[in-house]
Amino acid sequence: MTDRTTRTTRTAPPRARTRGFRAGDGPPLVEAWRRSAPADPITPDRFRSLVLLDANFDPQGLRVAVDGDRTEGGRVVGAAYAVRRLTPMTGTDLEPEQGWIPFFFVDPAARGQGLGRRLLTEALDWLHGHGRTRVDFSSYTPNYVLPGLDAEAYPEAASLLESVGFRTLYEAAAMDRRLVGYRFPEDVARRLDELTEHGYRFATPCDDDLVDLFALAGNHFGPDWACAIRQCLAAGTPLDRIVVARDPSGRLVGWAMHGTFDAVDERFGPFGVLEETRGSGVGKVLLHLVLERMRARRAHSAWFLWTGEQSPAGHLYRASGFTTTRVFRVMRREAAG
Repeated sequence: MTDRTTRTTRTAPPRARTRGFRAGDGPPLVEAWRRSAPADPITPDRFRSLVLLDANFDPQGLRVAVDGDRTEGGRVVGAAYAVRRLTPMTGTDLEPEQGWIPFFFVDPAARGQGLGRRLLTEALDWLHGHGRTRVDFSSYTPNYVLPGLDAEAYPEAASLLESVGFRTLYEAAAMDRRLVGYRFPEDVARRLDELTEHGYRFATPCDDDLVDLFALAGNHFGPDWACAIRQCLAAGTPLDRIVVARDPSGRLVGWAMHGTFDAVDERFGPFGVLEETRGSGVGKVLLHLVLERMRARRAHSAWFLWTGEQSPAGHLYRASGFTTTRVFRVMRREAAG
């Protein structure tokens, strides 16, 4: 029986060819990704959704390394993806100075020959050629693969990014909570009753509520959140995956949801409460109302990829039984001058 690791032991030629993405690269690229990033494998449908169907995708920005002629038995041994906005996230802003590298990888069999640096350099040069002087890894919205770099899982990638000028802006924590045996906390139930008595309303939104929800998410938490909610609902995500909160005046002050990304029911978020409402218990009530719904749908856990460990949300998550599972570095490179 052959162990997986023995399948990547052959040495690639000293100079693999690099070029832009072309038809036929998808399946071998996904397979090379699986070999190269075992902590974060990707499926063909996720690759299609996150990359190929992105309105900002440019095949020349996805640099692909091939060891020889792929049509004659060569194989994809690495890639680096550069992207810039061709369509605005909101309004008319194309962020003309901003570019992103959402991912890069090199097959274990092809490492140690400078291929990763060559792919990254080509991706950066491509962005620079389109006027991008600021490049982030890898927090591209709305189609980020991961919030940033997990340096513990990929220390070689961390060293390479730093060597080409990337610096850490901040860290994002991924968290997880087991839901088997979950019970709606008694103290949260009491707070729900108190808030309801004072005129707060918590409910599944109706269609008309979505106007206020998009405004709250987009204006107070970022246009990518509004975009993600809109896209998931347009794709058929049921409204009962969302709970909204209105204050006694009828103003929408917060929401929580699950199943937003890739239709994964166990993925929690996005979740937001107006700053002036924080500390009232509204956020904790929203969080647990959604966790209860997730458990009712037989979810075994709740998880998400991105929060600040020391942020108000991070403290609330930990107090509600979430623990940090991974930490990602959000990194940036700015051209000199």
